[in-house]
This record gives sequence, structure tokens and C-alpha cells, in this order.
Amino acid sequence: MEHIIQAIERHKIIVIMRGLPNEQIIPVTEALCEGGIRLIEVTFDQSDPNCLARTGSAIQAIAETFEGRMHVGAGTVLTTQQAEVAHASGATFIVSPNTDPEVIRHTVELGMVSIPGALTPSEIVLAYHSGAKFVKLFPGGDFGPGYVKAICAPISHIPLLVVGGVNADNMQAFLNAGAKGIGVGSNIVDKKLIESGSYAELTALAKTYTQQVDAS
Repeated sequence: MEHIIQAIERHKIIVIMRGLPNEQIIPVTEALCEGGIRLIEVTFDQSDPNCLARTGSAIQAIAETFEGRMHVGAGTVLTTQQAEVAHASGATFIVSPNTDPEVIRHTVELGMVSIPGALTPSEIVLAYHSGAKFVKLFPGGDFGPGYVKAICAPISHIPLLVVGGVNADNMQAFLNAGAKGIGVGSNIVDKKLIESGSYAELTALAKTYTQQVDAS
């Protein structure tokens, strides 16, 4: 678990992979890896009755293909069962949109890093006291860097990752405000680039984010 915590602290960017066909998972991950991305979150689609198998398969493919090059976790995890499937598939961290102490504790018991979602100070502290190593401030982008700075002032000991509305233009402002990292979805995983097979452009897009981390 400690090496995952260190990877998040170092690389700061978790790319959220949502709704991609399984045949695109590996080439997209390769393009992101070439762009310096080292943390991938594959989300569960709660509306898909086959989401356990589908997401588990995608996580396993990334974990096996990119072993030593990419850390893979599961996102939109709402149940302990989803956490178990993610763990069995090779996930090393769990991200949720909400704070559920049962899911957090079970994630920790499985030896994975728990990153639950929260917005208010009460939710953030509850998540942290339940065992979260980072708390996902969501939807952080809608509230802006000022909100992050205000939250961090009294509870700076709790590492926050800002997710929702983060892009290459505002990521530095969030980091400067006190966030320890960010989560980015469609602003990096550009489906138009993917559908056209423009993987070199996807790599270049990823670099607009990772270069900012390298320069900081």
C-alpha cells in the first residue's frame, strides 16, 4: 500500500477511464503511459448489469500488460463486492464518489488504498477517520481553487485529490491551493482522438498535464 501512496504523491494525476470498449483499453493506456501517466482508474458503470465482469477484465488487462509501468485502480466503487472484484483483478486503489465507511474499511482490509469522495469538511474528516489515505474532493472543479484553499486551512493533514472539472488550464491552481493531486477524465481521455486512432495526439495531450507536475 505504501508504494501506491508514494506514487500518487509523486505523480499527482489519476486518469479516469470511463466507458471505453475493452479493445481500446490497452492502446489508450499505452498512449497515456507514453505521455507520462502512471495512475489509471477504471470505473464501474452502475447501470451495466455486467459491470463486475467488464470492469474486472479491463483492470486485469492493464495490470498484467503494464506491470511495473502503470498503477491501476477501480473507480465509482459503491459496494464491498465491487472492491473485492477490483482487488482480485489487480487493482491497487479504490476510488468512490461518496463516503461509505464500510467500503473504506473493507478496501483497507484488502490491502488497497482507499480514496472516497467527499465535499464538506464533515464528510472529509469522516472519510479520513474511516481509513482513507486520500480524500477525493468531488465535484471539486465546480467549487474552484478558493474552496480547496479554504478546506485545506483547518484540515491540512488530510490529503485531498480534486476531481470533477479539472483540466490542464486549472490543475496548477488546484495544486497551489493545497490539493495533493487531481483526477482527470474526458479532458485527457478524449474520445474523438480515440475513435480516430490519434494515439500520438493523446500522448501529447497527456504530456500537457504531466509536464506541469514535472516542472513543479
